[in-house]
Amino acid sequence: MRMGKFLKILACLLVLACIVIAVLAWWFLRWDELPPPQLPGVIERGSLEHDGRRREWLAYIPQSVDEKPALLLLLRGSKHSGEQMRTGSFYSFDRLAEQKGFIAVYPSGFEGHWNDCRASAAFSANTLGIDDVGYLRGLTATLVSLYAADPDRVYAAGISNGGHMAYRLGFEAPELVRGIGAIAANLPVEGNSECEASGEPVATIIVNGTEDPVNPYPGGVVDLFGDTSRGAVQSAGASVAYWAELAGYSGDGDKRKWPNRDPGDGTSVHSERWQAAGLLPVELVTVEGGGHGIPHPDYSGPRILGRPSHEFNTAEVLWAFFESID
Repeated sequence: MRMGKFLKILACLLVLACIVIAVLAWWFLRWDELPPPQLPGVIERGSLEHDGRRREWLAYIPQSVDEKPALLLLLRGSKHSGEQMRTGSFYSFDRLAEQKGFIAVYPSGFEGHWNDCRASAAFSANTLGIDDVGYLRGLTATLVSLYAADPDRVYAAGISNGGHMAYRLGFEAPELVRGIGAIAANLPVEGNSECEASGEPVATIIVNGTEDPVNPYPGGVVDLFGDTSRGAVQSAGASVAYWAELAGYSGDGDKRKWPNRDPGDGTSVHSERWQAAGLLPVELVTVEGGGHGIPHPDYSGPRILGRPSHEFNTAEVLWAFFESID
């Protein structure tokens, strides 16, 4: 084969390889980035000094805010800010806040992380022992003062590292949060937990995908693109069983298969819920085939984190659960 012809073939192969790589990168890394919705409420931004560090937060204050509004603390995952929790949830919590009258609060972690219960985590929030429970206590007190919010209706929900931080609030500050929600997060195994459990029950909802490549649904080592320093977690079933038993339940909860809203997305949903008079509700929402993301009926996160689910609006499911707490 003549050298010129060989070089032409090689060049064509290189171009084809670049096209394939670009298409794959577009497919696996893209996610639906949306402009902020035109809502009548306002975004407030602030900061709070805690333990000598300046911590930032933002909040959506709806025009239709209740006279004594509830607070929903929304906690983003690793390497993300409060602003990215707002955009990464497709502004669904802002929209819901406008409808329901609560205040959606987006605090930022320390250097992109929350100091959750996982003792082995290598990020600085953990290695420096950042007091995120204290920070969120202080932030809640500030927001109660600023907006006459109801201190008895404070809820916390988060995804991944933020979900683990919600667990920590449930363990160590049950008097602060009326309910917690964890998305794509299982409790750490006993040998990997540094939280001090109060032994007090907390209303808890967990939303996990069975094909999550980061947080293993059946339990095991958390793997964030090769970083396994966060250690091992329990299964989703064991995680919800902990909160159900703490709330006073025994045996299985009520099981329900959800309508298949989008047959083409490759996911389906079923749930198990414990609820009885005089006891706090506990629920596990399982997204069969779902990945490490926030399910939404219209929008998708990056596919590199697993299959996006369009079966329900996570914001609506979480808020309906919190509203059900007696």
